[in-house]
Amino acid sequence: MKLEIKNLSKTYPNGVKAMQDVSLTIGKGMFGLLGENGAGKSTLMRTIATLQDADTGSVTFDGIDVSRDPVALRKILGYLPQEFGVYPSLTAEEFLLHIADLKGIAKASERKAQVDALLKKVNLWEDRRKKLGGYSGGMKQRFGIAQALLGEPRLIIVDEPTAGLDPRERNRFYNLLSEIGENTVVILSTHIVEDVSTLCSDMAIMGNGRVLLEGSPARVEQSLKDRLWMKEIAKPELERYSKEFKVIASHFHLGKLQVTIDAEASPGDGFQAKTPSLEDVYFQILSRNEQPQRTAALATE
Repeated sequence: MKLEIKNLSKTYPNGVKAMQDVSLTIGKGMFGLLGENGAGKSTLMRTIATLQDADTGSVTFDGIDVSRDPVALRKILGYLPQEFGVYPSLTAEEFLLHIADLKGIAKASERKAQVDALLKKVNLWEDRRKKLGGYSGGMKQRFGIAQALLGEPRLIIVDEPTAGLDPRERNRFYNLLSEIGENTVVILSTHIVEDVSTLCSDMAIMGNGRVLLEGSPARVEQSLKDRLWMKEIAKPELERYSKEFKVIASHFHLGKLQVTIDAEASPGDGFQAKTPSLEDVYFQILSRNEQPQRTAALATE
């Protein structure tokens, strides 16, 4: 079971090059697609999901040519888009039964069995007769995953699934996605580094419509081994350090500003060696891609 993306490009009528020669091979398990808003992730997801066509290139999954036979892919696809709308006056049970019918699950008993099982899987069984308009953001996301899983899809796409969730709901979502990824191809498109580092065994970073880096998170992190140095500085000093060193990120920790730089050898001046994280690689790749310098504001621990 494998998804093959070859040389996809897409330019919108306004001139925006949303994808530029994108090629990826994605196997079974959780695959993270990391990038900022506007990096091209959603365009790629919609293309794979048969919601739009690319200008050039191809997508094949398990022998299906997506552009030539989109109906065949839709039969085995589960998709949770970034903006997932619901009918607020329907209950979760009613809406899922309706979606199951649209997905071609013909027998009423089979529809009921699948819906009941999924509501339990996503921890919404007790709220199955509650109207969707009264669901919290986390509950709606779990409902979205339930509808994506109807019909036992072999390819699942989730686009920015944890944006806006509180830490507790995010952890629930992580556990659910991790379980799903054991037997299917799951693509997780996100701008949240923690989503990828927590869940994914393989990943790619996108920027300006291109694939900038791909590999396992562990291997990607090792690309910066022995190159990162960190120091606490006063906030007014940040501009000076940015001029003197290759600053890839700065963030606050316990109320104090910490700066991370990329250098082949120790710069001295109080800097200490830092173990690379996926977030460090992400910021370093963005700066290499001639993006504006990024800073990350982390929660006080």
